[in-house]
Amino acid sequence: MRNEQFDESVKRSLYQVSKNVEYDETQRWLEKDVTATEREALSQSSSSPQKGDIIQQTQRYNVSSQDGTMYSAFELKTITTKPSALPKAMISRRHGTNTIPQTSRTLQEAIKNRYLYQRFLLDEVVWQMLYRASDKSLEERVNFKNLDQYLKSELINNGIDIPYHFIVIDKDGREVYRCSDYEDKGSESSYSQILFPNDPPAKMSVVKVHFPAKRDYIFDSVSFMIPSLVFTLVLLITFIFTIYIIFRQKKLTEMKNDFINNMTHEFKTPISTISLAAQMLKDPAVGKSPQMFQHISGVINDETKRLRFQVEKVLQMSMFDKQKATLKMKEIDANEMIAGVINTFTLKVERYNGKITSSLDAEDSVIFADEMHITNVIFNLMDNAVKYKRPDEDLLLDIRTWNEAGKLMISVQDNGIGIKKENLKKVFEKFYRVHTGNLHDVKGFGLGLAYVKKIIQDHKGSIRAESELNVGTKFIIALPLLKNE
Repeated sequence: MRNEQFDESVKRSLYQVSKNVEYDETQRWLEKDVTATEREALSQSSSSPQKGDIIQQTQRYNVSSQDGTMYSAFELKTITTKPSALPKAMISRRHGTNTIPQTSRTLQEAIKNRYLYQRFLLDEVVWQMLYRASDKSLEERVNFKNLDQYLKSELINNGIDIPYHFIVIDKDGREVYRCSDYEDKGSESSYSQILFPNDPPAKMSVVKVHFPAKRDYIFDSVSFMIPSLVFTLVLLITFIFTIYIIFRQKKLTEMKNDFINNMTHEFKTPISTISLAAQMLKDPAVGKSPQMFQHISGVINDETKRLRFQVEKVLQMSMFDKQKATLKMKEIDANEMIAGVINTFTLKVERYNGKITSSLDAEDSVIFADEMHITNVIFNLMDNAVKYKRPDEDLLLDIRTWNEAGKLMISVQDNGIGIKKENLKKVFEKFYRVHTGNLHDVKGFGLGLAYVKKIIQDHKGSIRAESELNVGTKFIIALPLLKNE
């Protein structure tokens, strides 16, 4: 915008300069014409009048004293022009009516007609003068010092006070005048203007002006905006960051609310079962039946273990606030560990008419890891397969191990409900749970996969998920072997 303002100011200045040059030329021509006319009139007035128009009078004067003595005598000659015999105005009477107003109007019309005729003659003379002037050289038509002054004054009038250089090019493209330090480094800072716009197109001359400091002038004029732009940018970044934090906090708050609701449901069931079993133990009939007593004791023991397990999962939250969990590393055989988890989990899978298959084909399965946490990782992945099974299909769970590029690979695959692609990247986030509706049909805290990912990363491994909606999910774990530690 500032550059466009600069261009407009220069164009206005150059246009006014061309008008000034035209005025200057016209003034010189008129002054020359008037001077010639006055000189001719003066020469005519100084010439001798005709002999018949001159009146000559001679008078003689004597100076004497009272006694009649003559002191001096002199003669005075007076020469005057005979007055015109023609009257200045003719006043006549026609049919006895006074015609002075008519005579006055006649004189006014005569003067008006004479003025119009002289004006027409003047316009004609000026047009002819300008038309003939285009044939003359620019050196005769333009005073280059005056042109420089016109440029300087008009640029200052339009608010431009920076160095400039100019050249004048005639109708043939020849440089008639050039500043000593003129340099045309680019068309962006050069401007052209026709000096005499009324000349015929084939005879037009051009003045070309160059501003070597234009770029610096433009940037200096808008330099005050740089702090404002920086401040605005900082405000914009701060605003965006604030909005991001607000939405992130909102999302985290929703997750924590879901976590509290799920925790309440998870704790409510075992507590209610233990409370009911404790009341049954107070019944004397239960005490008389060792089989019933043993059954109720087993229920209390199982529910207590379940409650303890849930509490431990809640306590695992503290791990996420630390840089690294405290691990008790030792040498373990992953195939044996996974086989033990499978044996423990088989009863739970068969309860849902499910089936577990395993292919522990890793030839080198020795890793350096925390046995308890790695066991929990495998258990959590299997537990998720049970939680998110399809109700219309029997659960099929497949566990595999193999070696690949010096690593132990473990995969846990199911035929459950699957995960959408947009949710697949978020399943490892803390408190995140894939939405399955408003019903709490699947219990949990949203900590399982976040816990799994952290434990695997602390063991210098990696985990990824592959899933297809209504087909199933597959988790693949890569752990370094003991020999590569």
